[in-house]
Amino acid sequence: MEELSYSLHLGNDKNKSKKARKVAKTNNTNTTSLSNNAIQNHQQLSKVDRHNLRKYDDEKELICTIKGTSSLVEDTKNLYLELFEDAKEKYNNKQTRNDRKIENYFNHISNDNKRDLACEIIIELGDMDFWADKDDEFKKKMIGVYKQQIIDLEKVVPNFKVANATIHFDESSPHLHIVGVPFKEGLKNGMQVQVGKSDVFTKVSLVDIQDKMREYCINSFNKIYNLNYSLKAKEEGRNVDINVANMNEYKKFKREKDIHKKKLQELNNKVTELEDKSNHINDLVDNLKPTVINKNNYTISSDNLEEIKEYVKQTKSTTSNIREANDVTIILNKYEEDLKNHTNEVNELNKKIYNRDERIEDLENRLEFANDTIDMLEDKVSKLQEALDYFKDLWKRFIEFFQDKFFSSNKYDDLINELYDEEIIDDNDLDTIQNENYIEKEDDFER
Repeated sequence: MEELSYSLHLGNDKNKSKKARKVAKTNNTNTTSLSNNAIQNHQQLSKVDRHNLRKYDDEKELICTIKGTSSLVEDTKNLYLELFEDAKEKYNNKQTRNDRKIENYFNHISNDNKRDLACEIIIELGDMDFWADKDDEFKKKMIGVYKQQIIDLEKVVPNFKVANATIHFDESSPHLHIVGVPFKEGLKNGMQVQVGKSDVFTKVSLVDIQDKMREYCINSFNKIYNLNYSLKAKEEGRNVDINVANMNEYKKFKREKDIHKKKLQELNNKVTELEDKSNHINDLVDNLKPTVINKNNYTISSDNLEEIKEYVKQTKSTTSNIREANDVTIILNKYEEDLKNHTNEVNELNKKIYNRDERIEDLENRLEFANDTIDMLEDKVSKLQEALDYFKDLWKRFIEFFQDKFFSSNKYDDLINELYDEEIIDDNDLDTIQNENYIEKEDDFER
């Protein structure tokens, strides 16, 4: 049974940044993998729009949009309205201050560098070698496979909705770009429904998502193509970016290796053929008849002589090929040993990267929790400030009332002294009252 590779991973726009390219140059694995896998703002979404829908070269005949329109940005904005508009209105209706209301949730998240606007998922079935000799008609059948993948994805991940899905046929293998919005529900702070990439796509959930989507995809492929393929074993560890130059060299060597393996097989066939001929030549020599004059000399027909000459020629050719094959075998064995050592080094580095990313993600989760706590405390401080302003104004009106009622009699001074003795007011309050009282008296004196 033939096998196909399958990959599902979150696209990473941060890998295109200058910082990421700088990291790649100093990284032993030449990777640019960073911890954040998402589309963070409107600008990044526009770049994905241009790339996925081929707006930079207008070669739209090489792509196929199977969900959404010709504007990925508008598709995402419309999905935001569908998912969040009702929750946004309910949130705004509870706010007493206009500056805490959210006018446009899409813009609100786009301007928030702590949260992600959307996510991109890339799905690919079969590698470059599998698709190399397939015609356009065969490739276009993948439209049906990938359409089913969108349905399956929203079933496997109900808190992820697809805004746009486009297939690329203009690269080494047909692959699907999905842009959608992950969301969380039932929140008590802020809007009841909010974007939530880190809640939907975790290291644990991604493993489960990939396992289920793999099986769904190969089943759809076999059904649509009427074939009986199986999936290659899932690779251990996390996906990392592979240096393109190195990958091309590896694929080139792999093709050369396949050619040499084919030559070795042909050589084995020639050796088997020579073995059969050797038996024939031995029989031929054993049956040679001695000459009448000298029994040490044998007679041979011209046909038999040609057979022997052809056998010798074929033997020399095969011997030469065997030497070349031995040289190639030595090279292949050395390369495979080097590749094995390199793989071990890469695995160790991947483990370190994995552990580092886990620590970073843990810190990011703590930071997000801290930010939520700060927002909650700021809201409480704001309410306390409002209460404080109210009681300060009440106190001022209280003083003005007593001044007005008791200013012309000694009852005012008696009341103030009694409040002071009972420690209802302190020295600062007494100074304030006496100063204001003095000012009032001065004004009356002038009048």
